[in-house]
Amino acid sequence: MKDPIRIPGRVCLCAALFVATAALAPATTLLRLSLERMTHSARAIVRARCVANASGWDAGEIWTFTTFEVQETWKGSPPPQLTVRLLGGRVGQVTSSVSGVPRFGPGEEVVLFLEPTARGDFSVVGWEEGTFRVRQDPRTGESSVTEDSASLATFDPATRRFDAEGIQHMLLDTFRSRVAQLVQEGEGRKR
Repeated sequence: MKDPIRIPGRVCLCAALFVATAALAPATTLLRLSLERMTHSARAIVRARCVANASGWDAGEIWTFTTFEVQETWKGSPPPQLTVRLLGGRVGQVTSSVSGVPRFGPGEEVVLFLEPTARGDFSVVGWEEGTFRVRQDPRTGESSVTEDSASLATFDPATRRFDAEGIQHMLLDTFRSRVAQLVQEGEGRKR
């Protein structure tokens, strides 16, 4: 017969080891990219309309390839029609879902902060953080933008707090002016 005192002792020891190990495990903290940092990191910034999506295999991963027609170029010299490559999608019966990757529907209008890939297409800077959905107010006709990650709690190193304070419902003209100012400041620093 086993000693009844040893069993609770072993359970307590295992629980203590679990708690100690969990405390040492690395955690992931998402830092919010500032509009300034995204503007300076992006090689192209565009206002565009989604034309089509297609998913396929490439280098052992499923990717979604979204084609956009560029309506306005705010930075860089992108082609009038471009493809954005993002991880995840569906091919046949296989679905790959990646957290933080934006998805787009045909006809949807967005502002994208883009970086070129080695394959000749583009990716979005910060994925959801570099994606801004354009919505038009049916009453006023005014367009506004909301960052995809606006409701995602991220860590702000300046305040040392988590917040969900991305850009929400900012007038498109105000947003365009702010980005133009940041692009101009960035070009001024390069000179």
